[in-house]
Amino acid sequence: MSKGTYIASIDQGTTSTRFLIYDKSARVIGSHQIEFTQVYPEAGWVEHDPMEILESVKSCMTKALDKATSDGHNVGDGLKAIGLTNQRETTVVWSKSTGSPLYNAIVWMDVRTSSVCRKLEKSLPGGRTHFVESCGLPLSTYFSAVKLLWLMENKAEVKAAIEKGDALFGTIDTWLIWNLTGGVNGGLHVTDVSNASRTMLMNLKTLDWDETTLKTLGIPAGILPKIVSNAEVIGKISKGWPVPGVPIAGCLGDQHAAMVGQACLKGEAKSTYGTGAFIMLNTGTEPVKSTHGLLTTLAFKLGPNSPTNYALEGSIAIAGAAVQWLRDSLGIISSASEIETLASKVETTGGVYFVPAFNGLFAPWWRDDARGVCIGITRFTSKAHIARAVLESMCFQVKDVLDSMHKDAGEKGEVKNEKGEFLLRVDGGATVNNLLMQIQADLLGSPVVRPADIETTALGAAYAAGIAVGVWKEDELFASGHKLNSSTTFSPKLSEERRKKKVESWCKAVERTFGLADLES
Repeated sequence: MSKGTYIASIDQGTTSTRFLIYDKSARVIGSHQIEFTQVYPEAGWVEHDPMEILESVKSCMTKALDKATSDGHNVGDGLKAIGLTNQRETTVVWSKSTGSPLYNAIVWMDVRTSSVCRKLEKSLPGGRTHFVESCGLPLSTYFSAVKLLWLMENKAEVKAAIEKGDALFGTIDTWLIWNLTGGVNGGLHVTDVSNASRTMLMNLKTLDWDETTLKTLGIPAGILPKIVSNAEVIGKISKGWPVPGVPIAGCLGDQHAAMVGQACLKGEAKSTYGTGAFIMLNTGTEPVKSTHGLLTTLAFKLGPNSPTNYALEGSIAIAGAAVQWLRDSLGIISSASEIETLASKVETTGGVYFVPAFNGLFAPWWRDDARGVCIGITRFTSKAHIARAVLESMCFQVKDVLDSMHKDAGEKGEVKNEKGEFLLRVDGGATVNNLLMQIQADLLGSPVVRPADIETTALGAAYAAGIAVGVWKEDELFASGHKLNSSTTFSPKLSEERRKKKVESWCKAVERTFGLADLES
């Protein structure tokens, strides 16, 4: 049994939970993953069972630890800390006294709050951008505050628990930490600055809940968790869980964790391809306002006394989820990995353009009245053309966001290589698809860099925890993250003329999606 120093990471995503154990060289020595149930009560509604998520975490921890131990690693004695990363914005309200959720978790992509957003837009003097000055976010179904308002207005159990002082609100990180540190027996009610920045309720400058916003929305401060940095000892794992006594020392929303895992310094950007796609550009220690449909958000704060890094973000609701739709709803492929082979059977999409606006469009369009379209279909169109159009849709959406980013950041806000090229760092499960990465480079007209380890979200959470307990140093991690020799670079091959024509066609397709939310079923 080898003695060593280990850091673990809980990676709680939109469709699955993972637990990974790293050695001091950041090599994975044990992991386990479990998919959990997606609940769709109505069109546009998406929920998760918070209890099922808890069970998935416990099961993943047990199995990953068993795997590492059976391979000769003494993780029980050597595990120094656990980092946590999670799907952001997804909202849970539970009972302080019983520990039971008062309703299912409302997932970030759920659009049931459209009416709440419309009502607020009409009643607030600033309309859709009323809270942008304090939190950097527009009014949208995407963010936690409107999900909480919906629960307060529509669920009697939630309203009653708030009135009795028995309700606790949190995003998934908060729900997990409360349960991991004791639950009803003294569990800690905590969130971190990155997750808090996605609720619409945190002030980006003070890094605390914004009193004016809470008052305007009628949300009581007593139900909100304490906000901490991304890298500090929060509390210890309680009895009843694997590895009791080990500190939870890192917590970041998934996209922020990926920025840390990719070691993104000021002027550098990453794109994570998962259920959705999320592009973030580190803007340094000052928030940058977007005038092109992006979000001003927090990047990371790696310690209570460390500087706060901010970011511009473009969020795309449907990326890998469109591939799942091809698999699960249409049966065009039987596994997600098959799409590359199928799409490679044709050189082009044959004039087919697919826009996956299943629940509206996020950045830079922000149209919750949009719905998905597939245009340009002829008798010549095959399932290979549709598969390729789905891959292209992911890349076009990323290009739309990066174009906005370039405009907002300006020349001074971006780092370029010696050839004057802006490099996009990529990660996430979908990036194993070489065709997808080549299409992305072609449509951007600039290189795409894929690291050797594409699962940078879990790695970023482990880094944060390791920094907090002294296993790693922040400056060393960010320096080593810039060694691109173990990465793969995809360079553009498409001519400028063809790229321009394809982008024009894509824009036509996007415009066709607007105003379709009220089509008769």
